[in-house]
Amino acid sequence: MQKDWYIIDNISEVDSPALVVYPARAKENIRMVKDFVNNEMTRLRPHVKTHKSSEISKLLMEAGITKFKCATIAEAEMLAIAGAADVLLAYQPIGPKAKRFISLVKKYPSTRFSFLLDNDTAAIYISEEAAKEKITLSVFIDVNVGMNRTGIVPEQALKLYEDCQSLQGITIIGLHAYDGHLRDTDFTVRSQKCDEAFAKVTALHAAIKDKFNKSLTIVAGGTPTFPIHAKRKDIECSPGTFIYWDKGYNQTLTEQPYLFAALVITRVISRPTADTITVDLGHKNIASENPLNNRVTFLNAPDAQPTGQSEEHLVLKVDHPEKYHIGDVLYGVPYHICPTVALHDRVTVVENGKAIETWTILARNRIITV
Repeated sequence: MQKDWYIIDNISEVDSPALVVYPARAKENIRMVKDFVNNEMTRLRPHVKTHKSSEISKLLMEAGITKFKCATIAEAEMLAIAGAADVLLAYQPIGPKAKRFISLVKKYPSTRFSFLLDNDTAAIYISEEAAKEKITLSVFIDVNVGMNRTGIVPEQALKLYEDCQSLQGITIIGLHAYDGHLRDTDFTVRSQKCDEAFAKVTALHAAIKDKFNKSLTIVAGGTPTFPIHAKRKDIECSPGTFIYWDKGYNQTLTEQPYLFAALVITRVISRPTADTITVDLGHKNIASENPLNNRVTFLNAPDAQPTGQSEEHLVLKVDHPEKYHIGDVLYGVPYHICPTVALHDRVTVVENGKAIETWTILARNRIITV
C-alpha cells in the first residue's frame, strides 16, 4: 500500500508544532506557474510574501525568474542577498522606511530596486531624501483599481505622473495595479470584473504615452487574477501563494491546479472529553484572522472540527475519538498560508518522505541588516 504523499517517515525527530515544506511539490508549482505565461519569464514577477525564504527564492531563480515583488524592506533585502536582479517593493516607504530603502539601494547595487507611490506628499519627501544621497530611485505609480487599500484612482494618476516629472531623485518607470478584491468563485465573473478594472489602467498608460512619449512597465494582479492577466502579453504578473498553495485559494480558485507544498504538523496532547482531542497548534502557529472553521484542515483527520483555540492549543471535536491517541501526528493544510509562514522562524524540509534539514525564514525578521 502506497503511503500518502505528506507522511514523514522520521516524524519522531520533528518537534511540533512545525511548518514543513515539500520542495519537490514547490518545484512543480513553479513549473505550472510558468506554463500560464508560456514560459515567458519576463512576464513573471512573483510575490515573495508567501515564503519569505532565500532557498525558495533561489528555486525560482533557478527556474529562470529574475524579477520579484515583496512587501517589506526585509523581504527586499532577503531577495538581494539571494541574488535577485530586480525587486519591486509593493509598499510606499514613508518616514524611516524611505531612508531604509535608500540604504538598501546603496548597499546592494547589483539589484535594481523600485517602490510604489500614490501621492504628491510622499513623492516630494522621498525625492528630497534621494537627492541628498545623489541617487535616483525607480518608482511605480500605485493605481487603485477597486481594492481601496492604497493607490491613486486612475483619473487622478496622470496629474501625479506630471507632478513627479519636476522632482529630482525619482523617476517613474511603471504602473502597479493590485486587484486582490476580485475573488469570485465563478471565473467568468472574476474575469469580467478584472477586465473592466484593468481597462482604466490601459487608458492611463495610453494617456501617459501620448502626452510624454514614454511607455511604462505595468505590473498587475495577484493570485486570484493571475490567469487573466497572464493572457495580456505586455503585463508583468505577480502571483505569490502558488508556491505553497493553501486551502482558501484551493477552494476558491479552482482553475489553478497548484499542489499543497507547505503544511503544519501538530500532535495530540490531550483528550479532555469523550469526543474531543487537543493538539499543540495555537494562535502562535497558524493564521487566526479567519473564523475558527477556516484556519486549518487536516489531511489525515478530515472529521476533526475546531471548537476552540488559544495561544498554544487547538481543541477539535472528532467523530471517532477511539482513532486518536496521545502523541498522534496530524498534518494540516493552512487556510491562509502567507501569515502562517510569518509565525514561524524556520521550516522543516521534507524530501522523499524524510525530514532532512531546516531553512531559516530570513525575511520573517522585520530587519535583516538595513
